[in-house]
Amino acid sequence: MRDVHRLQSVPTSRGSGSVLAAWERFVQGEDHVPDVRPLVAISWHRCREQYRVDPHLTRAPVAVAEPDHTPEQEVVFAELGFRAASVAHEVGSLGGVVTVTDATGRIVAEWGDQATLARAGESRLAPWFCWSECAAGTNGMGTAMEAHGPVAIRGAEHWCRAFHDWVCAGVAVRDVVTREPIAVLGICCWRNPLPESAGGWLANALTMTQYPLKRRARDSGAELVAACAQARAHSGGALAAVDTAGKVVIADDMASVLLGVPACTPAVDPTLRWNPGLPELIAAVRYATGQAAHDSDWVGSTQIFARLADEPTSIGFRPVFSSGHLIGHLVSFGASDGARVPQVEGPADARPARPRPTRPRVGPRRLVAVRGNRLVLLRLPEVSFAESRGNGVWLSTDQGRLRAASVSLDKLDGELADAGFLRVHRRYVVNLDRIREIERGLKGELSLVMDGHADEMVPVSRRNAPAVRRALDL
Repeated sequence: MRDVHRLQSVPTSRGSGSVLAAWERFVQGEDHVPDVRPLVAISWHRCREQYRVDPHLTRAPVAVAEPDHTPEQEVVFAELGFRAASVAHEVGSLGGVVTVTDATGRIVAEWGDQATLARAGESRLAPWFCWSECAAGTNGMGTAMEAHGPVAIRGAEHWCRAFHDWVCAGVAVRDVVTREPIAVLGICCWRNPLPESAGGWLANALTMTQYPLKRRARDSGAELVAACAQARAHSGGALAAVDTAGKVVIADDMASVLLGVPACTPAVDPTLRWNPGLPELIAAVRYATGQAAHDSDWVGSTQIFARLADEPTSIGFRPVFSSGHLIGHLVSFGASDGARVPQVEGPADARPARPRPTRPRVGPRRLVAVRGNRLVLLRLPEVSFAESRGNGVWLSTDQGRLRAASVSLDKLDGELADAGFLRVHRRYVVNLDRIREIERGLKGELSLVMDGHADEMVPVSRRNAPAVRRALDL
């Protein structure tokens, strides 16, 4: 959280002349913006290429709908509201407002003095209006939902020119299991610096709000272990318990082999749960989570390629609730009861619907990479493949190997699915037009020789081989 303590150093003017000049060039279609922070340049790229936000928008749009809030989310709102109200006078006296925003970008509450609130109202910086990036462009609240960590947006860094007189800071409170945002706490000041205490205040509010979420997640993990043990007494097949993000909390001896995780070893802490590395399973779990959240009686089944299996394996999902709150699922191998879970390519396709955009997302015309302090905008034909390695995603390109701005291969896969790219392995997404040769191994396994400077080879996983053959008409 060190970055959030430096928020007090954010300038208060409309932004340096170089940033404003870069904004004017970028709005006109230029891609080279060397004087802009990478976080801001990446956000601008999303606003221009994906969200298509009008940079001359003068007011935030009305939130399209009021989403259902779970009791857990209401607790977060109440805690953030308490924190915000306690500093409202200090912030308001400096020409600022304090906001609490839900996961859709809709402001649910706001504090400040009356003159400041009236000024904010001119831009619809007020309850019931939407400040997600896809609705209002780059801003402290919306960009905090897109970035993992605290965000400060100053002056001309805002995508919409009408907001260049504001300095905003925000931090998202995220579900400790799914990592999806629950709410955003923000401070916005008009032509004034942020309070010197802003960084520490945001950091403390985030810590205090997430503490009960972490405790609740550990309790839920213990309840999933207990539910699995109870079900195991009445089941003869392989059985595991997973959380709502698809991570394994516990698996019996048979299920552990199929999932590739330790046997009978509880992982109650959400930060220590087992990742099965099976995109189809994770996608199906997240789909099941979305269904069960709206229908507590829902059960479903599908087929996946489990580890060490040559043929698809049937699995069934049975939701587990605690005090009316969905905490995970029991996964039974060999079961085929209930509704059919549709086949999906990866987690990005199956996440429960999060009612965010007021504008449709469209596939990117370019990919964003980072080289040092510079943003590199790549045309899609320049990219041979993307590889997940360590904590990041790397792109093999005509300009060499570059780190992608996206930190998730699943998200990148979802964005490129309709642009001629294909997921061929849990670690690789390839540009189909850049495949030069296909190499077949002694046991029938496939490898792709990519068109590039180094004749790089990309492995094809067994479960993805049929999709590769179909895509290449083999």
